Amino acid sequence: MTTASDLRFFASADGDLAYRDTGAGDPVVLLHSGFTDHRVFDDQIPALAREYRVIAPDVRGHGASANATRPFRWADDLAALLRHLDAGPAVLVGVSMGGAIATDTVVEYPELVRAVVACGASTSEFEYTDPWVRQVLADQERALGAGDVEGWLTAFLRFVPGPHRTLDDIDPDVLRRVREMALGTLSKHTPDEENHHVPLTDTWSRVPKIDVPVLTVNGALDAPDLVAEAERLARTVPDGRSATVDGVGHYPNMERPEVFREIVTGFLRGL
Repeated sequence: MTTASDLRFFASADGDLAYRDTGAGDPVVLLHSGFTDHRVFDDQIPALAREYRVIAPDVRGHGASANATRPFRWADDLAALLRHLDAGPAVLVGVSMGGAIATDTVVEYPELVRAVVACGASTSEFEYTDPWVRQVLADQERALGAGDVEGWLTAFLRFVPGPHRTLDDIDPDVLRRVREMALGTLSKHTPDEENHHVPLTDTWSRVPKIDVPVLTVNGALDAPDLVAEAERLARTVPDGRSATVDGVGHYPNMERPEVFREIVTGFLRGL
């Protein structure tokens, strides 16, 4: 469990960005999913830090990091942090949004990346096609527009089990942790707040040029389009491979942390 004293802060050009930096060795950067924060990886950080230098930032607008006041790109923020810490080239391990950040960063800043693990993600140029996902997103938007925080959280948490299970199938502690992180990030924002994030464009034409190893990891019970896009990434890069974690949805690192850790450490040791 992270305490306030574990966090460090990087004074970026637009406010302070929070991160954990622990362990020693080759740098491994853990990038969390949307609306959560670095604590998504609480089950992985201690074990990985026994062999590697583990850096786990809070993405801008999430957790303890500053909100954006002007246009920004995820990859630029991460590149600035890595240069500040003299931590490149690093292995980037990302879940969901974090996986997209990892892929965007290797596309934009290949000199800073040694390898990529993308879990339930590809690049940030992603369009949801699955009816289940589109319905969940619509429910979130509707609740947010009505100022219904509980309604938004209920919809958001449906991504944990995925389309094939219900919330009753999930360990209550996992749901509690995701809910706590999401509520913390949501409380940093207002419904009418301007979105300053600038999406990266033309990513898929550049993916075949990625010249580092890429591993995609999917929960077998995740939404089909998320799984398909991750597998597309693994197929498209020159050195790509994929792994599946049975019995879990969008957060295999939280539902089956030991299996996820074994997959990631096996990949790291093979680099």
